[in-house]
Amino acid sequence: MINRIRDIRKAKGWTLSQLAEACDPPTTAQTIGRLETGMRNLSIKWMDRIGAALDVDPESLVRSEKSERPRLVARLTAAGAEALETPAEAVMPTDTGGQSPLIVLAVEAGMGEYRPGDRLWLRQVDLQDASRAINRDVLVPRKGGRFAFGRLIDRRDTLVGILPPGHGEKQQVVDNPPWIAVAEMLVRPL
Repeated sequence: MINRIRDIRKAKGWTLSQLAEACDPPTTAQTIGRLETGMRNLSIKWMDRIGAALDVDPESLVRSEKSERPRLVARLTAAGAEALETPAEAVMPTDTGGQSPLIVLAVEAGMGEYRPGDRLWLRQVDLQDASRAINRDVLVPRKGGRFAFGRLIDRRDTLVGILPPGHGEKQQVVDNPPWIAVAEMLVRPL
């Protein structure tokens, strides 16, 4: 099995110290470093602690040696494409998020900044946590199996206000949706 703690930690932009502090109970950056490099055995107990700290499924912290994963090999800067000093595994959006389910919105007609063929990955959050999604694109279920999509511009008690991405669109108000899905990643085929 290949240990993916470092790849997931870096994909989230965390340092060894931040991950060590987020563990319950907290541990040391040195211990996390040893677990990442294989100098210390990664037990189920450690997988549970680190998975909880990173807010990921513990089983995403390891993968089979037989499965070939996408690699991050270069970055595009103002000076052009540059090779990374050390290539890393490209962490999938399903491996970086929390315990809430991911859903995907398929874009079939260009609207706002979205083009036909785009896939927008969104993570469901409870209505109580909707305030952290203000000014972000969201998908909200409505009655009758319909949805509202757009920028979350208002949240009051059980009401949410959404501004669709097209020009000149009117605000949509949804009363008491069971959840809100917040956009996390855009996948655009070329």
